[in-house]
Amino acid sequence: MIEIKPYHHEVKYYECDGMGITHHSNYIRFMEEARVDWMEQLGYGFDRMESEGIVSPVVSVECRYRKTTTFKDDITIVVSVKEITPLKFVFVYSMSVSGKIVCTAQSTHCFFEKGKPVSLEQRFPVLYENIIEMYPECVKRV
Repeated sequence: MIEIKPYHHEVKYYECDGMGITHHSNYIRFMEEARVDWMEQLGYGFDRMESEGIVSPVVSVECRYRKTTTFKDDITIVVSVKEITPLKFVFVYSMSVSGKIVCTAQSTHCFFEKGKPVSLEQRFPVLYENIIEMYPECVKRV
């Protein structure tokens, strides 16, 4: 089984607002950074998928902000899968600083090839099976 390492993001000065707090919109970017890293660790980075004609648009995003972060904070982001079908993934994110949760979030993604929905189960069966092995409770059959 593949062991996925958490992603780390150090808050940059320009990511903070006039009050010195990380602007809420940046957490969406942090999620993307962590998700891209997660896919890379599985051996299916977005560059690979896109070079093979697959794109993965975001269908929805949800964030729950629990504590503020500031310049130089090291945010640890754990990515996992809440739900997987052949056509979509729901990723969940837990973001913490020094062991304290600062944000929980989720994003839903589908997969397209040449403008049409594509089944990852058929197009990338090894990736699909690896994810199912890691998160068997998350499989939803449509």
